Amino acid sequence: MAASPRAIQHSRVPSGRTERLAQMGLLAGRMALGAAAESARRLTGGGVDPGHVLLTPANARRLADSLSNLRGAAMKLGQLLSMEADDLLPEAVAEALAGLRDAGDAMPREQLHRVLSDAWGDDWESRFRDFDFDPIAAASIGQVHQGTAADGRELALKIQYPGVATSIDSDVDNLATALRIARILPGDVDFGPLLEEAKRQLRDEADYQTESEHLKRYAALLEDEPDVVVPRVHDDLTTPDILAMDLLDGVPLEDLCAPDVTDAERDRTATLLLRIVLREFFEFHFLQSDPNFANYLLMRDGRIGLIDLGAGYEAPEALCRGYAELFRACMRGDRRGLEAVAHDIGFLQSGDPPAKCAGLVELIELAGEPFREPGPFDFGATDLAARARQRSMSLVVDEGFWRPPPPETLFLQRKLGGTFLLCMRLRAKVDAQALLLEALDRIEAA
Repeated sequence: MAASPRAIQHSRVPSGRTERLAQMGLLAGRMALGAAAESARRLTGGGVDPGHVLLTPANARRLADSLSNLRGAAMKLGQLLSMEADDLLPEAVAEALAGLRDAGDAMPREQLHRVLSDAWGDDWESRFRDFDFDPIAAASIGQVHQGTAADGRELALKIQYPGVATSIDSDVDNLATALRIARILPGDVDFGPLLEEAKRQLRDEADYQTESEHLKRYAALLEDEPDVVVPRVHDDLTTPDILAMDLLDGVPLEDLCAPDVTDAERDRTATLLLRIVLREFFEFHFLQSDPNFANYLLMRDGRIGLIDLGAGYEAPEALCRGYAELFRACMRGDRRGLEAVAHDIGFLQSGDPPAKCAGLVELIELAGEPFREPGPFDFGATDLAARARQRSMSLVVDEGFWRPPPPETLFLQRKLGGTFLLCMRLRAKVDAQALLLEALDRIEAA
């Protein structure tokens, strides 16, 4: 799990529920002060922006900075909102939260020492020949360090921030309340089922022994993919708060965006990633549901390392069959079929007005565009993301039709949509329809 060097900021992780709640209150206070300053500026003629004073770029940055400092479920929920509800977020807020996908602050060394002693005992250093106290990555749930075990094993050690696992429910509830008060989330939409699903997923992500089982399962499922590497888990050093894995020799997948990388290499990688997604949907019914660039490594030998299974998700087989029918109807351009499957999955409900049903079907058609076009689809040239966002905003704002998607679909949509965005970032050409047909053929042959 080696990575290109980058500056990682350090800040103490608020670990107790009371302390984290106080930090939420401090965030609300900072945003209120920022709103007061913005109100004064407008009253003196310094601005003409008619939007709500809480939703300024400065307040959006305060929100993102505070979540990065809190880490844990609060930061993770900010990441999820930036990916799943960006159509409902003010532009400044969406842009600020998008930055949370890349990295968070790291723990200071004193706090890190306490976490390691709690997990392995006061003599924990005797387990290692070498331990690098400077993390190679820091995210929402934990940070990653490189170490050499006493027996010579080269390891990547994922170390969880203190207090994360015990504050998930309160973090999610308190942040959701704060976002409603700030009018960042609409008050008339029931986010309850989505928030409960987010809590469930976060509990899994905060249990590193569960993630270790996900890694082992994923490695077995991908044994026949020679271009993919899943790191081996080291059980003797793995605890609920620390995950010990093989250290993979690679660089961030984002390095493929460099101008000196060939089109063929980017196309090959994007094709591999999309093929794996479709196998997850229709063959494994189990997926790594967070397609962030940071969760992949480009190995020195050209293989792809899949290094994070905290967001492993067991997809209901019936739901996967529903998505197969959805994709088939999308390829055929069958709008009636799409609407029927959308009702079956739960995107639409009985009594929805025909015009709004048609609008949602149009949005689904847009999302499936790469699968409808035969031959290589040029993700680098498409404006699909902009058109889908515009259509979604129109559906919400102009037609007043938005409801949270069924919770069980959340992570499938995130994986597929996020992988499309990866392909766009890589400026890749991928024969998506051929990959889909191959995946659907596997279903029929099974």
